Amino acid sequence: MSSLPRLTSLGAAIFVLFAVTACGKSDVPAAAPPPTEVSVVTIKSSALGVTNELPGRLESTRIAEIRARVPGVVLKRTFREGSDVKAGATLFLIDPAQFKAAYNSADAAVAKAEATLLQAELKAKRYKPLVETNAISKQEFDDVTATQKTAAADLAAAKAARATAKLSLDYATVTSPISGRVGRALVTEGALVGQNEATPLATVQQIDPIYVNMTQSSTEILQLQRAMADGKLKSAGKGEVKVTLITEDGQEYAQAGKLLFSDLTVDESSGAVTLRAEFPNPDRQLLPGMYVRARVEQAINENAITVPQQAITRTPDGAAVMVVSAENKVVSRSVKTGAASGDSWVINDGLKEGDQVIVEGLQKVQPGATVKAVQWKKAAPADTAPATDPAKPAPEPTATPAAKTAEQPKSK
Repeated sequence: MSSLPRLTSLGAAIFVLFAVTACGKSDVPAAAPPPTEVSVVTIKSSALGVTNELPGRLESTRIAEIRARVPGVVLKRTFREGSDVKAGATLFLIDPAQFKAAYNSADAAVAKAEATLLQAELKAKRYKPLVETNAISKQEFDDVTATQKTAAADLAAAKAARATAKLSLDYATVTSPISGRVGRALVTEGALVGQNEATPLATVQQIDPIYVNMTQSSTEILQLQRAMADGKLKSAGKGEVKVTLITEDGQEYAQAGKLLFSDLTVDESSGAVTLRAEFPNPDRQLLPGMYVRARVEQAINENAITVPQQAITRTPDGAAVMVVSAENKVVSRSVKTGAASGDSWVINDGLKEGDQVIVEGLQKVQPGATVKAVQWKKAAPADTAPATDPAKPAPEPTATPAAKTAEQPKSK
């Protein structure tokens, strides 16, 4: 029982010691916390292309519909469907027998007309000195001369008929007028084609290069024109408009395109204007009919101001940013945002060169707070983060209080 008074005296002494220490601390003023550190970007204007993303469809640069130009039976198809063909390559063979016979007949008519003409020329040559000596009458000589001219005309007609027969014979061999990719065959061997109509046989399309037809609202075009007229934007220049293609799966096409023209009329049903660009397609990745989106750089803003997207906050009154003033105070400022440019927003109004916009640390500050501004550094991609050194041993897990208690031997 003698230990109880000693414990009571010890507790009282400890209590007095803590009370004296607490009284001593209350006499020293508390130190002010350091200013919150925030990451900022300093606004600088720079030239930036005004880019619009437009919907579009791919279209072949050249399309040739292969048709039968003479009647007959298809003897053979000489191409593989879906393959590339050269201009002049044979695609179909139509039975040429009747056209060959017609050509031979026309060729014989030409030979006959040539013989008739030769006879008339020789006769006229013999009669010429006779008429000069009045051995024959002028009437006879005139008749011979007329016969000669008639024979010449008959020869010309025979040659024209032979040329027509040669065309029909040539048309029996159906060739491709352009280089490109041929689609499926629309007829098979044994089909009778060209009877009173030009029967379609196949289609050849040239897809390298390839067109993309885009549409843009007339309102956007008017706004661009007015901005350029007011000097806010500068024209990209003829032949210098950059076009980037986004395919159906969201990937950016590797090859850059060029804008060919903008239509002069507005579609009455949609209120849109058609634009056409051309893209190289050496690997045939782009196919006619594909739906794509095209980013068209239609103008240049020489004094564009951009801020990272994470610096923009949305309020009921619109977009806003936090700015660090010259006194290192946080100020909220309303801004007007334009189009996106990569991972940044274009600021149309509300910021000027030299402003310091907070990018990181927004959740730690309020307007009016004193902060310490440091320049923001863009974070490296996640896949470039340093890997853990496999040679370094992993730290041993710290035992929890419960585990320590469990490890202590039980008192008996």
